[in-house]
Amino acid sequence: MRPGLAIPLALAVGIGLWLGTRLPPGLIEGLGLLGLVALVRCRPLCWLPLAALAWVVASLLLARGAALPEGLIREDLALEGQLVSVTQEERLTRLTLAVSHCRPLVEGRPACDRLRRVRLNAFAAPEMHPGERWSLTVRLRPPAGFANPHTFDYEAWLWREGIQATGYVRREPPPRRLVEATPGLRERALAHLERQALAPRAERWLAALTLGAGERLTAEDWALLNASGTTHLMVISGLHVGLVAGFALLLGRGAARLVAPGRWRLAVGPWWLAGAAAAAYATLAGLEPPALRALVMALVGLWVASGRHAPGPWQGWWLALAVVLVLDPLSAWRPGLWLSFLAVALLILAWQGRPRPRGLRGWLWALVRTQLLLSPLMAAAVLVAFARLAPAAPLVNLVAVPLVSSLLVPLGLLGWLLAPLPPLSALCWWLFARLAEALAWWLEQAVAWLPLWLPEPALVTPLALCLGLMALLWVLPGLAWVLRGSGSLALVAVVLGLSPSGIPPGQLEVRVQDVGQGQLVELRTAGYRALYDAGPRFPSGFAPVGTLWPPGQRFDEVIVSHDDLDHAGGVPILAERHRVGRFLAPPGESIGVPFAPCRRGQAWERDGVQFRFLWPPGDTAELSSNDRSCVLQASVGEQRLLITGDVGRQVERAVLLEAEAPVTLLVAGHHGSRTSSGPQLVQWLTPRHVVYSAGRRNAFGHPHDEVVQRFRLAGSCQWSTALDGALRFRLGGDEQTRVDSARRLLWRRGGVGAACLAVESPDN
Repeated sequence: MRPGLAIPLALAVGIGLWLGTRLPPGLIEGLGLLGLVALVRCRPLCWLPLAALAWVVASLLLARGAALPEGLIREDLALEGQLVSVTQEERLTRLTLAVSHCRPLVEGRPACDRLRRVRLNAFAAPEMHPGERWSLTVRLRPPAGFANPHTFDYEAWLWREGIQATGYVRREPPPRRLVEATPGLRERALAHLERQALAPRAERWLAALTLGAGERLTAEDWALLNASGTTHLMVISGLHVGLVAGFALLLGRGAARLVAPGRWRLAVGPWWLAGAAAAAYATLAGLEPPALRALVMALVGLWVASGRHAPGPWQGWWLALAVVLVLDPLSAWRPGLWLSFLAVALLILAWQGRPRPRGLRGWLWALVRTQLLLSPLMAAAVLVAFARLAPAAPLVNLVAVPLVSSLLVPLGLLGWLLAPLPPLSALCWWLFARLAEALAWWLEQAVAWLPLWLPEPALVTPLALCLGLMALLWVLPGLAWVLRGSGSLALVAVVLGLSPSGIPPGQLEVRVQDVGQGQLVELRTAGYRALYDAGPRFPSGFAPVGTLWPPGQRFDEVIVSHDDLDHAGGVPILAERHRVGRFLAPPGESIGVPFAPCRRGQAWERDGVQFRFLWPPGDTAELSSNDRSCVLQASVGEQRLLITGDVGRQVERAVLLEAEAPVTLLVAGHHGSRTSSGPQLVQWLTPRHVVYSAGRRNAFGHPHDEVVQRFRLAGSCQWSTALDGALRFRLGGDEQTRVDSARRLLWRRGGVGAACLAVESPDN
């Protein structure tokens, strides 16, 4: 390949990613026409970028087309396939299955033979191991996740992992093992590691560093690595593969110098040996996308370093990026890909044209300079990707990077090479364990001194921009020292002056979170924060509230409408992880924590916003749990919010005697069930906005067609968390009610141009 093709190839891949994601009309026809023009007018060398573009587009189209058809949702399917991963969580087993055969058990249903990879939950499952082939009866749904701002995007994770459906394993007929697992080299190595007399943490870190077994790391390990900014050291990356390649190159060139003293510099064998060692190590680590990315970068780096008809550093950078994306187009959605290539780009900028360091002092200064330059840019990238900042990272990495690269990884790999000599192997791993414990202690001390910071969402973008600009000031060549220094001081002043924009007095922010088939509403004023309901807890034990905020949040009040699990399921997590002023719930309910009763007539004011309970009455003994729900009204001038819990129509009519009309925002009762939102309530309140807090493709059919039609006739703008994700409303002030949706769907874009583009719109 000519080096000059690297940039056109990368640009073609980028265009392919854009086309495959946007799916413009006439895409296939346009690609076919472009191919015909290329055959007639282009030189053979220009076919390669066009072929890469077509390949990326086709890969993305096939990935989208392989998703589970809508007609198979909640249908019994017979699957056969190989287990890729197995994770045990108490009574629940999480499986990733590479599907080889799929068929519906009921005739007349759509085919599912395009499914290639699914993620399953199995309750009380038999013992399962990766590599085994199983026959399972399952129920699936298309990939989906909650859409809440500044939280983990599960749906995006499913997409980039190539998972086309999720679901659960049916107990009848029971799962059937077809073929026992045949342990590969990696599995045998992990089993050998388990038999060694190593401390648990040392064993986990050794498996992660040398075998790419990141799944062995515990939640505590990841928390420590994230807080210290050293996650990149514990996953297979270009650093690790490069170390193996460098060690093999050193050995090969040493041997060549002994064999051919006069011609050893021209020998190509050492470079091939280094490439083979890098490929073998990445294969041993599982050749998963991170390892594949590291291998490609290492091989291109070796080619650049060899100088044999090789591209320059930037041509090599573009070439490696293009090759990685062609081999795995879905890796474009992996933050690790862009973090890796961004770091390499900065290193090229920092060192291109500079002399090679000499002596111990030169290499120490090179290490310090590299870390100081990398720190702000990597901090900015991590902020954008994960909305977190590790203040200890620059200091920690000055010690951790040389320790891991110069001692831990070589000792770990040397232990594997000396495995036929157990005493020597055990000595290497004993030294590894001592150093790993020392590194862990250093990380813990640094994190205790400078803990992980999760900035306010409004600060993430400006803070990342400031850090990125600071890195560029110091890495770009040719800038005057005065400009670097004054620019850095100005950026520091900007960072210190950043502050999140608060809620002015006299305004109420209402956020209806996307928690699936349940309800959780966050209410905020200038100095007050409350929750209405705590969201559901699912049979697996998962509660969405645990993903919404980092621990240690302060809530003045948590109002639990009633004790159903779809409203009160997250109460234990709120009580354990956060600081709650008090819980409120209807008399006669049990939510697992002490609470004050909510009763009709209770009222309070915060920052110019009036809150009042309209229900329940003092005596709730004759009421069902649903009809006991706390009904809350909040008023800001002429704008009003009403949340009715799960009360039925009869209670709604009683609530109307207390409620003020009209209502600006109504959270529909019982998730839009036909047992609530009766004609009297709709006609009296005439809400401007209605929100259904419901799960996507829920089995109850919420919101009910009858309810949707009723609000449509009343002229209400209707929203659903199942379609729109989390919804944020701002009530109060002189401006019109503001609405923000966390999920932007393609079919919602353009056309009407009004603020109401939802389940049903009076503007349509």
